Amino acid sequence: MHNKIFYSLAIILLTVSFYKDKTKTKKSLVKAWKSFENILPQMLGMITSIGIIIALFSPDTISKIIGSSSGWLGVFIAAIIGSITLIPAFVAFPMAAILLQNGAGYMQISAFASTLTMVGILTLPLEIKFFGKKFTIMRNCLAFILSFFVAFVIGKVVS
Repeated sequence: MHNKIFYSLAIILLTVSFYKDKTKTKKSLVKAWKSFENILPQMLGMITSIGIIIALFSPDTISKIIGSSSGWLGVFIAAIIGSITLIPAFVAFPMAAILLQNGAGYMQISAFASTLTMVGILTLPLEIKFFGKKFTIMRNCLAFILSFFVAFVIGKVVS
């Protein structure tokens, strides 16, 4: 229902914009299309990744590995996966929602999302180049530890 309202509103406002200034509206549509083209490869990667995860792992398997019953071992596994995965946040959060729907636990997903956005194992060389080795390693270690605190808080809030 909400989608229909938002799409209708977008079409109405686009029509109003088009009548008000055709040139600006066309320019903004071209910019929007270019933005969509830039995001498309990452979105396709996300959809493919989610499809593979759901095809390879049943909800029961996901629940066993990173479900709420997996406890702190599941949190640790999710944090490791998040640390070594290079996915933008706008892709990670929909993926996290799908994993939650398929049996993942809140603590585990919060550790995954936290490390995904704050820890960058794959980007270490680049970060070391700009910020130095000591700072980079300290920042990543502290972010990794903080993800467990985030998981703990989420676990207390949700349960």
